[in-house]
Amino acid sequence: MNRVQMSRMYDVIVAGAGHAGTEAALAAARMGCRTLLYTINVDTLGHISCNPAVGGVGKGHITKEIDALGGEMGKAADFSGIQFRRLNSSKGPSSRGLRVQVDRALYASYIKRTILNQPNLDVKQGVAAEVLVEDGFARGIRDVTGQEFESHTVILTPGTFLNGLIHIGLKNFPGGRMGEGAASHLSENLRELGFKMGRFKTGTPPRLDGRTIDFSVMAEQKGDEPPTPFSFSPGASVIQPQVSCYITYTNERTHEIIRSGRDLSPLFTGVITGTGVRYCPSIEDKVTKFAGRSEHHVFLEPEGLDTVEYYPNGLSTSLPVELQLKMLRSIKGLEEVEIIRPGYGIEHDYSDPRQLYPTLETRIVRNLYFAGQINATTGYEEAAGQGIMAGINAALKVQKRQPLILDRSQAYIGVMIDDLVTKGTDEPYRIFSSRCEYRIILREDNADLRMRPVGFDLGLVSEDDYKYTQEKKSQIEAEKARLSAVKIYPSAEVNRKLGEWDENSIKKTTTLEELLRRPNVDYKKISELEGCEAPLPDDVLYQVELDIKYDGFIKRQQSDIEKFKNLENIKLPEDISYRDIRGLSNEVTEKLENLKPVSLGQASRIGGITPAAIWTLMMYLKKN
Repeated sequence: MNRVQMSRMYDVIVAGAGHAGTEAALAAARMGCRTLLYTINVDTLGHISCNPAVGGVGKGHITKEIDALGGEMGKAADFSGIQFRRLNSSKGPSSRGLRVQVDRALYASYIKRTILNQPNLDVKQGVAAEVLVEDGFARGIRDVTGQEFESHTVILTPGTFLNGLIHIGLKNFPGGRMGEGAASHLSENLRELGFKMGRFKTGTPPRLDGRTIDFSVMAEQKGDEPPTPFSFSPGASVIQPQVSCYITYTNERTHEIIRSGRDLSPLFTGVITGTGVRYCPSIEDKVTKFAGRSEHHVFLEPEGLDTVEYYPNGLSTSLPVELQLKMLRSIKGLEEVEIIRPGYGIEHDYSDPRQLYPTLETRIVRNLYFAGQINATTGYEEAAGQGIMAGINAALKVQKRQPLILDRSQAYIGVMIDDLVTKGTDEPYRIFSSRCEYRIILREDNADLRMRPVGFDLGLVSEDDYKYTQEKKSQIEAEKARLSAVKIYPSAEVNRKLGEWDENSIKKTTTLEELLRRPNVDYKKISELEGCEAPLPDDVLYQVELDIKYDGFIKRQQSDIEKFKNLENIKLPEDISYRDIRGLSNEVTEKLENLKPVSLGQASRIGGITPAAIWTLMMYLKKN
């Protein structure tokens, strides 16, 4: 192979320009590093491959944290959002999540414009084939033409392109997504370097011609009014016209058609060998696994304002195209539908994430970082959260500064990374609020209060944004203090109002804070009792009300976090020899040697590590 040495030396090279790669490259460049973003196709920077939506429960938390750290996903969603909905709004605040339907073209144009105008950031097109390694350290990449690009650190974010294979019926062909090639050489190179690799499967539904859909027989689903933006930055707003989605259902006829195609499905004929996404199964999977169900939801989601394409969420499939059309036309409202782009399944390689440090640097090759689906995850938000953390830590490594590790008590991003690097996964990983032990404190609405100081210290958050958050924090504390000081005296008028709100009357002097703790009393009612509204922004009042209503739960979790931190703050030396520690079983020793946990807390979360083993480690550390 001809080798062409490129003259410029980079601090960080990011190979792959999806959601992980773009966040990684922007973070590194904004922290002052000379950065190269290397992509198969410059025209598809920030392209949304599957569902035209950002956020959701858990995923919305990560998107908010990315924004608070100084990333771009939330801002891109605000710019391109055409329907904003807060999910689980009737449930507790820790379960709520903002989800935004986006205009696919507008989202990509925002990301591309941001990337191409970012100082310190070069963009080049090509297919990365090999990580250049010298003495165990990554020193750059080589592409399929032989060009070499040198750098101090490398971040791989290949997504589904890593040895990607597209399936439609029993036909398959290499590709990272329809119309684009795969990165097969890179996967082979990683195996040669010693990485343990696996195979996962995901899929996407056909795209439908909206002119051939009868929306009049479907249930209309409108967005929130007024819509709430993702970004915490001052001036963040929703600028695009808002549109509706529509709901229909599969039926027994649909299911019969799907079952009739089992012999032509790569899922059931053994052609696809990779493990699929449990929480986003194909329609073939759903019909088989939930055979007793007579119907499944189908959400018709617009792909954008200037296109007729619709995304039928819930109908991911790899059936032959003719069966896809037959299946679709059995559904109410889709009797005359036409397919613009067929659905397909895609298999891709991934690396066991237990081969990573919590910084996302690999244990096998130093200065090499992985982010996104290469780490066995699925979803834009999970990828972007890893991307910004990989970019941050690669930049910190170059600058010889301490790495950033967000633990489970700080962020959903921290929960996700800890789950991956400590426990690994045997199926594509997706974030959920149920994975987070401290979710009452780690709400999406307070991500700015948690993460803005971190982003500001890194140089990713502007001084104006930081001051805005600090002022918000001051307003919250001042209003809480005011409510605890203002007294309400028993009177016929006060008790009449409390009765209207299904609350018990008061017989003695009480504070506004005590009244706000009551389940049927909110800020609007407090304002009625005072006779005036608090002159504060809605997001400040929202935080004050939650802090007061959930004060007992919050204090309990803060106590739990203090106990968690006790173990988390006890660091384990990287060169520790667990085989020399008396009292550890062979099984425990093997697991600790393989994973090399960075702290006693991480060690305690490894499957099979007993409390006795943790106590033994603690005693060893005290003696040594």
